[in-house]
Amino acid sequence: MGNDMKKSYLFSFWLAALPLLSRAQTSPAPATLLHPAAVFDGETLHPGWAVLVEGEKITAAGPAAQVKVPAGTRTLELPGLTLLPGLIEGHSHLLLHPYNETSWDDQVLKEPLALRVARATVSAQKTLLAGFTTSRDLGTEGAGYADVGLKQAINEGIIPGPRLLVATRALVATGSYGPRLAAVENLPQGAQEADGVDGIVRAVREQIGHGADVIKVYADYRWGVNNAAEPTFSLEELTLIVQTARSAGRGVVAHASTAEGMRRAVLAGVETIEHGDGGTPEVFRLMKQRGVALCPTVAATDATSQYRGWKKGQDPEPARVTAKRQALAAARQAGVALAMGGDVGVFPHGDNAREMELLVHDYGLPPLEVLREATSGNARIFHLADRGRVAPGLLADLVAVAGDPTQQVEALRQVRLVMKGGVLYKQP
Repeated sequence: MGNDMKKSYLFSFWLAALPLLSRAQTSPAPATLLHPAAVFDGETLHPGWAVLVEGEKITAAGPAAQVKVPAGTRTLELPGLTLLPGLIEGHSHLLLHPYNETSWDDQVLKEPLALRVARATVSAQKTLLAGFTTSRDLGTEGAGYADVGLKQAINEGIIPGPRLLVATRALVATGSYGPRLAAVENLPQGAQEADGVDGIVRAVREQIGHGADVIKVYADYRWGVNNAAEPTFSLEELTLIVQTARSAGRGVVAHASTAEGMRRAVLAGVETIEHGDGGTPEVFRLMKQRGVALCPTVAATDATSQYRGWKKGQDPEPARVTAKRQALAAARQAGVALAMGGDVGVFPHGDNAREMELLVHDYGLPPLEVLREATSGNARIFHLADRGRVAPGLLADLVAVAGDPTQQVEALRQVRLVMKGGVLYKQP
């Protein structure tokens, strides 16, 4: 056989093999025993435990000597590592990238959709490899329904990434959002404008019809005098949004940073408040009574403050950081459940653990509390009964880190193994 013919034959062989290789990389092994130093099950740390995975599910978890191992099971020894449920990111924007790279206005107005989707594809992989196997993505910020396509590509194994809960376009009151250029009419917006009974019902149903898992509404925004944050939708409008979404089995989350915007959203029946900077003790007590969780997004506030010139550790704390600190303290005092989510996209994807580190080091939360928020807590708040814990019957979404994250939150930066649905995406 001549050299040219050999090359052609080999090329044809590998071309034919590529689909098989692709499937092999995205198919779970028949059975895998994970043997770490300890297992954090979503609530408690268990030294000496092992976890058996068969297909895409966990089938056993407990003291290593008591786990019955089927014949032919492969064993992964993970000395010095802690195995835990895949982390759940509560507030992300895969279609955004850090504002110190490109402003929000320029991302929405100037970046082509194909560029934004290509970047989001890389961001999804970074998120997964950082140990976050699920992400609640709360708005495409002018990129339409691109998050639905990303979710489908991940689910079909075309690209690696976390399991996504998507909010698609999000809802804003007409005139309240951005971008804003007074000299330009009909400017593309970062979310879908809707008002009144007919407009709101249609917009919610459109987003659900296009694939929204959750509806996001901006209950207030910076459209007051001198760009002060003020409520947008009335209580009646917010209630209609919740009722329309709930009738189709969807929950509603609310961007809200004013006490009145938060109050209206809570009374309307939203499930989580995002940010909550201006929350008062009265509002947080109302949230506790109504079972509404707070996703404080402290990392976004930290990042944007630094983008605006704050030299952390040198300059006095900005007022917005102080307000966040006071609000979070009031929420905890009232017993409000906390969802872990950093508003990642404002800062780099893959740096998701930044929120957890700040909650521990800057806001005084114990590492164990924050770890529970990012696993079993988020799973409970987001109605994800099939993940967030290490227990038989749940999805084999698992992460192993060096050290003990229940004591040192920095251990979450030392990701050594990532498994999603029984498939290994990173291993020692």
